[in-house]
Amino acid sequence: MKIRRKSRFAPEVFTSSLSDIMFFLMLFFLIISTMSNPNVIKLMLPKASASQQMYKKQITLSVDDKKVYYIDKQAIPFENLELELKNIFAGTEDKTIILRVDKNLAVQDLVDVLELGAKQEIKMVMATSK
Repeated sequence: MKIRRKSRFAPEVFTSSLSDIMFFLMLFFLIISTMSNPNVIKLMLPKASASQQMYKKQITLSVDDKKVYYIDKQAIPFENLELELKNIFAGTEDKTIILRVDKNLAVQDLVDVLELGAKQEIKMVMATSK
């Protein structure tokens, strides 16, 4: 009796290196996603049902829960805020600021900032989270 050997080869896909590649891709995207957000100041923004996109040069005015005012990551005392806004928008016609205010602040703090903008005819757009 003759014993026959199987001469057929089953197709195989070697997936041992795919896990390494997926790990490096995940690591790459995690690092890049943390660099994509230029605003480093952590705030809890209020929620809104509708949103508006802006495609202009953005100047951001942030107010955290300790009432510290930031213009593009630079801390400014409230007393010097009006002068700084005048210096930033000197000679420009389109004056627009993205206002990022912590949701735990009182409404009066928001109104104080809006009054400064109204004196200088600055449009203020309030940032919210979805």
